[in-house]
Amino acid sequence: MEQLPLPLEGITVVAVEQAVSAPFATRQLADLGARVVKVERVDGGDFARGYDTAAKGLASHFVWCNRGKESIALNLKDPRGLDVVRRLIADADVFVQNLAQGAAARLGLDAATLCAEHPRLIAVDISGYGSGGPYAYKRAYDMLVQCEAGLVSVTGTPEQPVKAGIPAADIAAAMYAFSGVLAALVRRGTTGRGGPVEVSMLEALAEWMGHPLHHTLHGGTVPARTGLAHAVIVPYDAYPTADGGRVLLSVQNDREWRRLAEQVLKRPELGTDPAFATNAARVAHRERTDALVAGALGALGTDEALERLEAAGIACARLRDLHELAEHPQLAARKRWREMGTPVGPLRTLLPPITLPGGAGPRMGDVPALGQHTDALLHGLGMTDDEIAALRRDGVVA
Repeated sequence: MEQLPLPLEGITVVAVEQAVSAPFATRQLADLGARVVKVERVDGGDFARGYDTAAKGLASHFVWCNRGKESIALNLKDPRGLDVVRRLIADADVFVQNLAQGAAARLGLDAATLCAEHPRLIAVDISGYGSGGPYAYKRAYDMLVQCEAGLVSVTGTPEQPVKAGIPAADIAAAMYAFSGVLAALVRRGTTGRGGPVEVSMLEALAEWMGHPLHHTLHGGTVPARTGLAHAVIVPYDAYPTADGGRVLLSVQNDREWRRLAEQVLKRPELGTDPAFATNAARVAHRERTDALVAGALGALGTDEALERLEAAGIACARLRDLHELAEHPQLAARKRWREMGTPVGPLRTLLPPITLPGGAGPRMGDVPALGQHTDALLHGLGMTDDEIAALRRDGVVA
């Protein structure tokens, strides 16, 4: 059977991007076959390159978000550098930027301006709070937006709110930018026209807050912070085991509670005891219920506890750390690991989660060094070696 091409082969993306939100969005496009040209500053490039050196000397954020791209280092404050970007955009299908609010417009690189000049172009503006309103020019780092969107208010323990352990606001904006580009490409296929796409971190994360938001707006109560527990389902928590592990379980209905009582707790009478027989009763007696479950699981090793829960048909999981995630048997069985090239050699990485059977696998391209493709891209625009050398001498390119 003929192998299908990657869905975005032939699509060119130019991105003036930094940190996570735009780079993570364009990495998705690169994985699906798009050519992504990453425009970076001449003085150090994307500042995420300097976040840490954990990935064998490279920044872990940068390695995660930038595989499969071509890097060109330009000084956009110099008219000659800006002219190079404009020439790259003229031949592109998609342009993505997440500069500070107002910076793209000052350069003439905002979506409205570019789409007026290039009707087939899809131009994406990613910002913290959107193009208007009182917060438009407010600094919008991930943790700050997590706070503004209410995520921190529902995460953590009753005593202590905490931010998510991943950049949730950045990721939310990235994935809506990614899906917005795909939708705009479909529309362009039927109308011939591109157009602007606007995504804000606040609005993206506010959408992800839909459940607690509707619970509060229409139920009148704010969901409590419960750590790993559930506000309205019991038992639903992590429980320590005899060998130092933790097992999470979730009892979704009263039939499951009866099976848990009989097969795991070895206390079948608890299945019909009025203090525990219904979820409402178990919520009312949360501490007693949790103590019963903790007592039973605390006498078992992690593997044995999971085996009993699985045999009883109880939803359960092991609380894994990141080393254990890296060795997860399900990821190994499904062959989800690959190697990608980087300036420091091959690094292990996961396949992207979109699987397209019957076609070419995702394009797991290399992570670029800063300005690695500058000369090739400038040659592609018709520049000579002497012209490129002059730009480099003047600090316009690197």
